[in-house]
Amino acid sequence: METLNKKKVLQVCAIDLSVDALLKPLILASTEEGYIVHGACTDEGRFSKLEQEGIILHNIPIERRISIKSNLRSIWQLYKLIKKEKYDIVHVHTPIAALLGRIAAKMAGVKHIIYTAHGFYFHEEMPKNTYRLFYIIEKYAARFMTDWLLLQSKEDYDLSVQGKFKNTNRIIHLSNGVDIWNKFNLSLIDQQNQDELKKELKVMNDDIVFSFIGRLVEEKGIFELVRAFKAVNKKYPNTKLLLIGGLLESERDQDSYNKLMEELNHPSIILAGFQKNIPLYLSISNIFVLPSYREGLPRSIIEAMAMSKPIIATNIRGCREEVFEGENGFLVEKANVESLEEAMEKFLLNPEICNMFGINSRRICEELFDEQKVLQKQIKLFNKLTR
Repeated sequence: METLNKKKVLQVCAIDLSVDALLKPLILASTEEGYIVHGACTDEGRFSKLEQEGIILHNIPIERRISIKSNLRSIWQLYKLIKKEKYDIVHVHTPIAALLGRIAAKMAGVKHIIYTAHGFYFHEEMPKNTYRLFYIIEKYAARFMTDWLLLQSKEDYDLSVQGKFKNTNRIIHLSNGVDIWNKFNLSLIDQQNQDELKKELKVMNDDIVFSFIGRLVEEKGIFELVRAFKAVNKKYPNTKLLLIGGLLESERDQDSYNKLMEELNHPSIILAGFQKNIPLYLSISNIFVLPSYREGLPRSIIEAMAMSKPIIATNIRGCREEVFEGENGFLVEKANVESLEEAMEKFLLNPEICNMFGINSRRICEELFDEQKVLQKQIKLFNKLTR
């Protein structure tokens, strides 16, 4: 009888990687709070692992692009699932999945539809007409198919309020966070594990390691990073570039990845691939770099900040909410190799700044990006809607 009284939540995103990397803490915290939580997304190989961790998942193929026939099929499958399971809340994430999920939830008569924008799809670098199109889609999907709009980026929040996407009392600045106490915490790293990883990656104790975490695609600024690093490495041979990440089969930008592979044949570039123990890899890094063209509120920067690393990032939405120029890092121009190279060299010439910025990163992270605070905002909203 107790189970029958529990409220049900459906978390919708495009792929299982998003569940594993982004949504798992919220799903587990909601379950602990007493909710029955399901996830709906495309199974790209992680379902078995996630289900072993107690997460209930439904395999609904969702393409990460506009494809009318496929999108309609996804909406129909989501609609059938929602009608069958009778969810009290449908909470959607990632641009295409969020739009399809909201349409399905609205059709199914769900009382509470929540959209967390991890970063609006439209951004300042788009052509004007393209920007306007996606702005209108986001605005009216928020107004007519969303009950609560949660924004990770403060810039997105301000834009939503100014653009009157919804009544202000239905728009929440959520922020983003990681587990800064039990996972991303330098004091928890074992020295022996560090030494073993350095040996495996052929990193010497006097090497200066620049690290990057993300998809290896053009829009992450990876080409500029590799070219800037090669120029820096010629002057400072004791530098290394540690690339953590890869490319998913569902990724749109396969061409740039294949082109990139040709540029990575360099003795000081380490291609680590996707990794589970990100804190350990960050612990052997000195400086974190994310030269993206567009972001929401990047989690990778927060992870590096929690591990007391100074940051180099592009001066774009999201990144400039985490990196404070001259305090915990440097902001560089987008798609600019020279600007990136100059920032990297500043750290190499001033090691004391590295240390000071790293300390500041951890302090800022504790103040602004504690995952527990972000989770509690969402649980509080769930409780308000269902109890």
